[in-house]
Amino acid sequence: MGDVKLRNFHQAHWNEPIIFELSVPGRRGLIPPAPDEEIKKEAGDAKNLVPKGMFREQLPALPELDQKRVLAHYIHLAQETLGANLCNDISQGTCTMKYNPRINEELAAHPGIASLHPWQDVDTVQGILQMYYEFEEILKEISGMDKFSLHPQGGAHAVYTAASIMRAYHRDRGELDKRREIISAAFTHPCDHAAPATAGFRLIILPPSENGYPSIEAVKAAVSERTAGMFITNPEDTGIYNTEIDQFVKIVHDAGGLCFYDQANANVLLGIARAREAGFDMCHFNIHKTFGTPHGCSGPGLGALGVRDYLAKYLPFPTVEYDGEKYYLDFDRPESVGKIRQFQGPAGVLVRAYAWIRAVGQEYLKEVSEISTINHNYLQKKLQELIPEMDVPYAPGRRRLEEARYCWQKLFEATGVSTTDIMRRVGDFGLQHYWTSHHPWVVPEPMTLEPCESYGKEDLDEYAAVLKHIRDEAYSNPEVVKNAPHKCASHKLADESALDDPKRWATTWRAYIKKKGRT
Repeated sequence: MGDVKLRNFHQAHWNEPIIFELSVPGRRGLIPPAPDEEIKKEAGDAKNLVPKGMFREQLPALPELDQKRVLAHYIHLAQETLGANLCNDISQGTCTMKYNPRINEELAAHPGIASLHPWQDVDTVQGILQMYYEFEEILKEISGMDKFSLHPQGGAHAVYTAASIMRAYHRDRGELDKRREIISAAFTHPCDHAAPATAGFRLIILPPSENGYPSIEAVKAAVSERTAGMFITNPEDTGIYNTEIDQFVKIVHDAGGLCFYDQANANVLLGIARAREAGFDMCHFNIHKTFGTPHGCSGPGLGALGVRDYLAKYLPFPTVEYDGEKYYLDFDRPESVGKIRQFQGPAGVLVRAYAWIRAVGQEYLKEVSEISTINHNYLQKKLQELIPEMDVPYAPGRRRLEEARYCWQKLFEATGVSTTDIMRRVGDFGLQHYWTSHHPWVVPEPMTLEPCESYGKEDLDEYAAVLKHIRDEAYSNPEVVKNAPHKCASHKLADESALDDPKRWATTWRAYIKKKGRT
C-alpha cells in the first residue's frame, strides 16, 4: 500500500511454563540471616498476642526457585507480550489506549507517594489529599457535576455505585418497590446492564434504530411508572453521537426516573459537551482511559463517579473535604450508600491522572478530543477506500467521532475468513490484537478501532496497510489467515469451547491442579 512497508516481525516464543511448574523443593533465592536474640524475644512476645487460630498449620505452597530462574522467567514472559508501550494498538476500540507519559510513572514511584499508607493521620497526608480534592474539582468542571467520589475501583464499579445511589434515592421517596426497571441500549456498555441488574433492577434493553441508537418512540414506549432510571453511553462504541440524548433524559425525568451517563468514551467530548447540559443526574469517567493512566486490566483500582447536588448525600464515605485551612476525610454522612471499598482509589493512579491533566491543561483538553476525531475519520476513510468489503453499519452518511464498529461480513461470506481470524493474524505484524465487540454481536463479524490522540499518521497508515494485506490474503491464501498466528507467542486454541465453559476454567494454580487431578 503506497510507501508503507509491513514489518518483518517475529516475536520470541519461549513456551514458558507456569512458575509453579518450575519449582524445585529446597531451592532458594534468598536465605535471610538468623534473627538476633533480642529480636527473637520481641517476636516471641508478639506471637503470644496473636490468636492461635490465625497461625498457619503448614507453610504456604509457594514456588521454590533461585534468583536467576525467577529473573529469566519474567523476562521470557515480558518478551512474549504485546502492549501499549511496545506496539501500535489503535485496534483496542473503546479502550482509549493513549500514551502514558514516563514522567508520570516517575512521579507515582516517588517515595513520598509510593510509601503512603491509607491509615496515616490526615495531618501527614495533606499533599495527596489536596490532589484528590483538586482532581475532583477538575472533574466537576469537565462534567458539570457537583460532587465526585474517587472510591470506585474502575468504571464498572462506578456504574454499580450509581445504581446503588439510584436505589437509595427511590427508597427514600417510598417508590423503590414499584420502580424496578432500568432502560438501556443495545450498544451501551454491558456494565450498564450488568451493574443495575446486580443492584436488583430489571433491564429493558432497547435495540438501535437506523440511526444506530434507540428511537425516541422506543424510549417513550419503555418508560412507565415502574421506571427507576436510564443507564446509557454516548457516543456508544459505534462512534455515533446521539443528538437526541437530552430528549431521552427529559422523557425519563418526566416519568420520575434518574439518568446515568456512562462516559467511558469521554475522550472525544472534553471541552465540547458535558453531562450537566444534557440533563444527566450522574456520570462516571474511566480514569485509565480518558486521563492517561495505565489500564491495569480493566482499570487499575480508580474510577470516578459524579453526581448532582441533590444526590451528593448518597455518595460513598469518606469524602475528601477542605475547610479553608486543611484537607480532611468526612465520615459523617448518614445518608451515604456506605463504603464500597476500604479506602480511596490508589494514590499512585491518582497522581498519574492529576499530572496528565495538569500537563495538558484546560486550553488543550479540547484539542485531545479534536485530534481523536480527526485520527478516526482519517483511518475510516482510508480503510473504506482500500477495502471494498468494509462496511460501517447504521447512520449512513454521518461521521463517526472517535471510533467505529466496522463489519467484515462480506469478506467472511466470500472467503470464510472471520473477524476472529483477522484478530489473530494482525499479531504476526507486530500489532496489538484488535477488538471485535461486546457479546452478543449486533453487528456481524465486527471490528472496533479507536485511534486516539496519541497516534500519528504513520501509525494509522501502518494499521490500514496491515488490514489491507490480510484482506488480500483472505482471497489468495485464506488458510494462512485462518491458522494464524504464525510469528507471535500466542497461538490459536484447538478447542475454543472452553472459553464459554466455566467448569473448565482455572483461574489459580490450585484450581488448575484440582481440576487436572495432578499432585
